[in-house]
Amino acid sequence: MESNAANWISIAVAVGVALVVAVAGGVLTTLGPWYHGLRRPAWKPPDWAFGPIWATIFALAAVSAVIAWNADARPEPRRALLVAYGVNAVLNIAWSAIFFRMRRPDWALAEVVLLWLSILALILVTLRVSTLGAVLLLPYLVWVGIAAVLNRAIVRLNGPFGAG
Repeated sequence: MESNAANWISIAVAVGVALVVAVAGGVLTTLGPWYHGLRRPAWKPPDWAFGPIWATIFALAAVSAVIAWNADARPEPRRALLVAYGVNAVLNIAWSAIFFRMRRPDWALAEVVLLWLSILALILVTLRVSTLGAVLLLPYLVWVGIAAVLNRAIVRLNGPFGAG
């Protein structure tokens, strides 16, 4: 059993990483004239909904990480968790950079598939040590699936991209 201090450290690290990923993605997300000029499907959630949805997802992911970290103190499962969360964090941030900063929804569509697969891998790695931790990641998987369908619709309604 880990000490109380170690538990607080794992909580602080999980919350800190979630905040870094959330802030990085938020900084890279620009809803300026280019974005507002895109044709978007009628079923797209309103822009104001994305913040609360992502905040909930990041909170659930942080709780999941702490639960999984504390579920098995052996180095192998913990290493797998660190790799899975690290890859996922990079892909999460990269999507915003590709879609909003590079203005390449077509490339972002390919990247969001990798992001979705990284969430699935994260769920599977977490499931090895904690069913609850894995279940807490399901909203993330569903939301990125919705985002992928939205991304595809934007590509179909607006492509091609990258000319000029």
